[in-house]
Amino acid sequence: MTEPREACRQFLDTLLGGRNYSPRTIDAYRRDIHRFLDFLQTLGVEWRGVGEEHVRDHVSRRFLSGVRGRTLQRELSSLRQFFRYCVECGCAASNPAATVQPPRVDKNLPETLTVDQMVQLLDGAAAGGDALAVRDLAMIELAYSSGLRLSELVSVDLGDINLDADAAFVRVTGKGLKQREVPVGRHACDAVRAWLGARAKLAPGDEAALFVTRKGRRMGARGVQLRMQQFARRRGLPQRLHPHMLRHSFASHLLESSGDLRAVQELLGHADISTTQVYTHLDFQHLAKVYDKAHPRARKKRGGA
Repeated sequence: MTEPREACRQFLDTLLGGRNYSPRTIDAYRRDIHRFLDFLQTLGVEWRGVGEEHVRDHVSRRFLSGVRGRTLQRELSSLRQFFRYCVECGCAASNPAATVQPPRVDKNLPETLTVDQMVQLLDGAAAGGDALAVRDLAMIELAYSSGLRLSELVSVDLGDINLDADAAFVRVTGKGLKQREVPVGRHACDAVRAWLGARAKLAPGDEAALFVTRKGRRMGARGVQLRMQQFARRRGLPQRLHPHMLRHSFASHLLESSGDLRAVQELLGHADISTTQVYTHLDFQHLAKVYDKAHPRARKKRGGA
């Protein structure tokens, strides 16, 4: 029988080579599976004796340690796929994770900024700014204009963006290494052009990244997160701004204006439209607030009984 960690290595190789999974996803699978194998080792459970009760025990302990629904869903998915592979290869007799369910997930709606807050954040922000402030504005404008994930934003190269006035777009690689081209709005184009002028003084000629640090190297995800938070504080926003909030705001505002769920799905790069449907709930919340304020039979009584 193949040793479990060797089986894990072979399984991850199939994901990387045959299914075009991203390195980041592969790392997550590796951590999930190794964590379970370490758990089995602490129990002294041999590979042949792994059963459903061990998977349940592992999930239960993770939950009690503070790990919550969505993370446990992903970890269980990793184990299911791994054991499915092991069964197919003859490394395991059955899939002990097949019927185990994670604790119930509370469905929190994505956090967004209002249109007025986006105006407060962006309008006039670059006036008199230094090179890094110009860069930060360009990153925020592009992320909001095109609904980019953080990983997509930091991966944009100079050759991926077209700033032609009539057909501006950015080409990004999303989940599953799927490429898509997304329109870039006028304000984002202006901000990126301004940044390109400042970038030329920071980046060496062979640096491909669109967004670079003061030392001329590609911006990392953590650096983008910190700079966006600082930018938002300087603009007087009470919320803690993070890149995905811009993506959520992009989707919510676009759906609110157009009502075209399928188009929003394509722009976001969602494989399943059910993922995009969460924004219809945000749109309903907006309509409900308008209704409560405007409808004469919906307004709450003011004062008195």
